[in-house]
Amino acid sequence: MAFLLPNLSPSLLINSKSFKDREKPVLYQTQTIPSHYQTTTTTTTKKPTNTNSSMPPPLQVKTPPGAQDKEQHQRDEFYVNLGLAVRTLREDLPLLFTEDLNYEIYRDDITFIDPLNTFTGIDNYKLIFWALRFHGKMLFREISLEVYRIWQPSENVILIRWNLKGVPRVPWEAKGEFQGTSRYKLDRNGKIYEHKVDNLAFNFPQQLKPAASVLDLVAACPASPNPTFLWGPADVYSSSWVEFYRAVRETLDRENSTNCFCKMATCS
Repeated sequence: MAFLLPNLSPSLLINSKSFKDREKPVLYQTQTIPSHYQTTTTTTTKKPTNTNSSMPPPLQVKTPPGAQDKEQHQRDEFYVNLGLAVRTLREDLPLLFTEDLNYEIYRDDITFIDPLNTFTGIDNYKLIFWALRFHGKMLFREISLEVYRIWQPSENVILIRWNLKGVPRVPWEAKGEFQGTSRYKLDRNGKIYEHKVDNLAFNFPQQLKPAASVLDLVAACPASPNPTFLWGPADVYSSSWVEFYRAVRETLDRENSTNCFCKMATCS
């Protein structure tokens, strides 16, 4: 073999070496990358865009919790005062000519309206019912008011249908009665700020028509041997009902005139 090696071609030796190298397994060494050089790849999902970009999103207005609590408290107070008003009116009106009213259910600026007059203020309102009691006892032996019905056509309105009966003190007048409606309006707190009396109708077997005032109503029936109502000119016949209404009205007029005079004297 020794004499053969020098005679071998260098190319053959190279080929044989490369062949042996191909038979050896090739080991690949992986180099560990430090942690501070490693980067994490995050995948982001692109949200679909709104095709109609010109339309803004709907605006949602939410009531603050404090405002909701305040509104709920106000509603609760309204219903409490409403129930108190209905109960008080049911108890007070039948005793109208014997006891004073409970004025806690009314506002200080309450307005009283009848077919002829309008009065404003709690003092005038108290004076009206004082005059009704005072002149009722003077002109009638018996006088009373009966409540027929109480209902609510709407949430802030109380309607009361009543019947007024009276026996005049004069011997030539018979017992009379008439019906009417009181309409009470309530504010958002459940307090009464308006009392309107209307739809008055005398309960007698005569033909009646809607009247514009109380005086028209008491003059609706013709004269009789014992006239109870005003018929014709005011100086021909009179009645306790007419005198009753006039006396209450004059009491209020005198009081208002006195208040105006006192205010003028104070200003001067």
